Amino acid sequence: MFDIERWQEILEAISKNKLRTFLTGLSVASGIFILVILLGFGQGMRNGIAHEFEEDAATSVWVWPGETTIAYKGLNPGRYIQLRNEDYSQVQGLFESQINHMAAFLFIRGVSAVYNNEVLAYDLAGTYPNMQFIENESIIQGRFINEKDIAQRSKIIVIGRNIRDEVFENDSDVIGAFIELSGIPFKIVGVFTDPSGEGEENRMFIPMSTAQVVFEGADHLENLSFTLPVLDNFDVSVAQSIQFKKDITRHLKQKYQVAAEDTRAIQVWNPMEEAKRYFTLTDNIAFFFWFVGICTIIAGVVGVSNIMLIVVKERTKEIGIRKALGAKPWSIVAMIVHEAIFVTAVSGFGGLIFAMGLLEILGPQIEVDYILNPSVNFNVALATVVLLISSGAIAGFIPAWKAAHIHTIEALRDQ
Repeated sequence: MFDIERWQEILEAISKNKLRTFLTGLSVASGIFILVILLGFGQGMRNGIAHEFEEDAATSVWVWPGETTIAYKGLNPGRYIQLRNEDYSQVQGLFESQINHMAAFLFIRGVSAVYNNEVLAYDLAGTYPNMQFIENESIIQGRFINEKDIAQRSKIIVIGRNIRDEVFENDSDVIGAFIELSGIPFKIVGVFTDPSGEGEENRMFIPMSTAQVVFEGADHLENLSFTLPVLDNFDVSVAQSIQFKKDITRHLKQKYQVAAEDTRAIQVWNPMEEAKRYFTLTDNIAFFFWFVGICTIIAGVVGVSNIMLIVVKERTKEIGIRKALGAKPWSIVAMIVHEAIFVTAVSGFGGLIFAMGLLEILGPQIEVDYILNPSVNFNVALATVVLLISSGAIAGFIPAWKAAHIHTIEALRDQ
């Protein structure tokens, strides 16, 4: 039941010691403020890392060859492993049930690209239709390379949005225009955009079959790339990608007679595995942030407890008079605990609102590597304030219990 006289007493006691109450509240508010800001940046790190790994498909796996570094079965180290179309077909057949999409790159060098007598200094590569899904690219005009282009060795080309914006005056002029590659006209059939941004959009793609026949003169591939089925459980997805990494590495090492311990001949990059490591790191950082924040809050709560002890000391005679007039011990306890709760609640919500407001205003504007839009779940922040208020009640209860059990005669004698 709301007791207006009790609250009048609390406000009067606070008004008599404004500076002391302000400093106590400031320590409590700063504890909540620091905790919320730390939790916000912890979430910002998770957002930033998740964004980095969204640039390509989340379940992608990339394989590329290198040089052997260990002698094996009479073969000297220093052999360069060259992937070929045969590898593409074999892997596709062997691992068909484990993959969603498969593609490859062949980077074409030494080829002059010209449009309207202007030399284009952009990356050029041959690839397959599924690369669009592995690279997480979106078509904004026209289409991507298709299977018919591969079969017919079509002289078509797909360009990145940044190339379109830099080279063509009007977007409508792009589709159907021709870019000459070493004097051979290639028709533009599509424009793509990439979540990685401008760097990935400075690329041009042609069908793999065309690239091999016209420019490479061989069936070479520079990598193999895959996407695996998307699973609901992140840990299971990581385990799936790690197992696939082991399987594909074992297959290629056996085919090219590479020692099992040779890590340079066949190299595999598994973003899911890397993401797991980063998220584990952020979890540890979040735990550290919680530890620092809780310690700061505890310091504020201890400050409240100390102030309540001082309040009890100052009001010992008043408490004695109350007890002489018949005040029950629990009414004295309630009086002091209410004051402690009031100070911690007002200060805690003040610190929470200030921190949440700061994150809301400045969070979207923060652009730092691996930190994106620092924010904190409001329910989590509110739970910390409830915990703080509960701690404040406990902090006030200890000196209140002591006050309630002061002998009446001793309290009245207190000077």
